Amino acid sequence: MSDRSFTSLRTLTTRVRRQHPTPDRRRADLPPADQTTDRHADGRESLVDSAVYVDGDRVASPRTLADTYGALREHADAFAWVGLYRPDQHELGSLADELDLHSLAVEDAIVAHQRPKLERYDDTLFVVLRAARYLDDVEEVEFGEVHVFVGPDFVVTLRHSEAPDLSAVRRRLESNPDLLRLGPEAVLYAVLDRVVDGYLPVVAGLSNDIDEIETEVFSGDPRVSRRIYELTREVIEFQRAAAPLARVLRSLAGGFTKYRIDDELQRYLRDVEDHLTQVTEQIDGFRQLLRDIMTVNATLVAQKQNEEMKALTEASLDQNEEVKRISAWAAILFAPTLIGTVYGMNFDRMPELHWRLGYPFALLLMGCVSVGLWAVFRRRRWI
Repeated sequence: MSDRSFTSLRTLTTRVRRQHPTPDRRRADLPPADQTTDRHADGRESLVDSAVYVDGDRVASPRTLADTYGALREHADAFAWVGLYRPDQHELGSLADELDLHSLAVEDAIVAHQRPKLERYDDTLFVVLRAARYLDDVEEVEFGEVHVFVGPDFVVTLRHSEAPDLSAVRRRLESNPDLLRLGPEAVLYAVLDRVVDGYLPVVAGLSNDIDEIETEVFSGDPRVSRRIYELTREVIEFQRAAAPLARVLRSLAGGFTKYRIDDELQRYLRDVEDHLTQVTEQIDGFRQLLRDIMTVNATLVAQKQNEEMKALTEASLDQNEEVKRISAWAAILFAPTLIGTVYGMNFDRMPELHWRLGYPFALLLMGCVSVGLWAVFRRRRWI
């Protein structure tokens, strides 16, 4: 990671800025606090929670962004944590102006659909995380996205999905003032920990799905191929969400060490990295296992097709034998019929018509032709 101003100590510049805000920090163009609703046109509130913390304790709970800015200026050595859910461009613009957020980071936060990454803009970190949760009712993995801005005196979390549940993260930190006292870096750690912990139920759900697929493969379920394909896509998407996070954690760990962030917080971060390593290893195992299952399923399908082709071939051969038998007997019976037809024609002048031995000769001829044909077909094993 490039030079990163990781520090939990509030700088003198930040203190002066709070106590004597400059005209542009005061945001004269902002409406009064009681007129700022942080509500979308459809009635949905994007400001989920906002709080100002001093020495690990919550000292203010502003209801609007404008109130948050004011409360942050009133308290020295404080930092604000603003939680937003699908904010609009106006709200992000307000935060960008007040907190000096970089335009590129704000653009990424608005567009969303980013890969997990860590970007540094001056003294502000921009972190993108991909959350995941397993839906038991439909046996599918749902992916979410959360963006985190971390500055010297603020943390802004923006969720674009239901997961992860950051209210539980806030409750956890507020119940542990010693951890929250470490500042915005502690909030970032807690969010990372929540996202990675959310991967564990997903791993368990995918493992159960793979076990079910193995059973279906060997039971000959024809729908299993589609399920293997869909599950493989979920595993690949899960890997795209989790694997890049390892690089983010390594960069953060390097920054924590470089700027001498609290040792306990460094240990917590290493624990998150260990959990993520276990998850990524299991994901790799899932991909290999699904490839093997796909190969086995293809082999079983090919064997089943070969058996069906063999059965069809045998049925065709049996049918050919029957056709040959029928054809042979038809030919044998056709010869006497032909002779009888010839001698049955009503002409006055025909060879052997008035011959005394004509009738026995005709019968003998019929028998000889029939026996001869039977012998030929018998030799060729048609009958």
